Amino acid sequence: MVPDVHETRISALLGAPLPEAFYRRSADEVAPDLLGAYLAVHPAGQAPRVGRVVEVEAYVGEEDAACHAHKGRTRRTATLYGPPGTAYVYLVYGMHELFNIVCQPEGVPHAVLVRAVEPVAPTGADPRAANGPGKLTRFLRIDRGHDGGSLLAPPITLHPGPAPRRTVITPRVGVAYSGRWASAPLRYYDADSPAVSRPPKGRVGSG
Repeated sequence: MVPDVHETRISALLGAPLPEAFYRRSADEVAPDLLGAYLAVHPAGQAPRVGRVVEVEAYVGEEDAACHAHKGRTRRTATLYGPPGTAYVYLVYGMHELFNIVCQPEGVPHAVLVRAVEPVAPTGADPRAANGPGKLTRFLRIDRGHDGGSLLAPPITLHPGPAPRRTVITPRVGVAYSGRWASAPLRYYDADSPAVSRPPKGRVGSG
């Protein structure tokens, strides 16, 4: 569970951002290691908005039929081929902006989708205010203007945090179209967090 944190302690809580080397690995290695990390957005002239990462999914490159890079590099997916530790933000269903983290060396299109965070700041937020990939971007105020930005320095950074005591691994959500990749165990979440999303069973894996 997230500790009781006051606004004046946020900077001390966060410490240094995760380094580029952390992201220079396969997405299925980075994803579980991100659980517990603090995702912080630093609006100009305002206190940071922070959530502890409690649910993620890995997308492992062009061979992964559920990954946007499956059909190769396009104008939409160019960010995925960028440096490790880059933000990849895109729109789905014409309304939800989703936040992803580019992994692997430049030119290898792996990414981790952050599906849920447990609110830390501002304090007093509903623990389920960011329990889904579209809800978390609204809560943290992440949008497509952040696409392609480095996560090694503000406005968006990730920082080490308390790892889960128990991690659950399942297939990803909403990827039934991806054939054998639909059942790949690439979703990871904190079993003890109230902020994990609750997708219908038919939306997990092959349905």
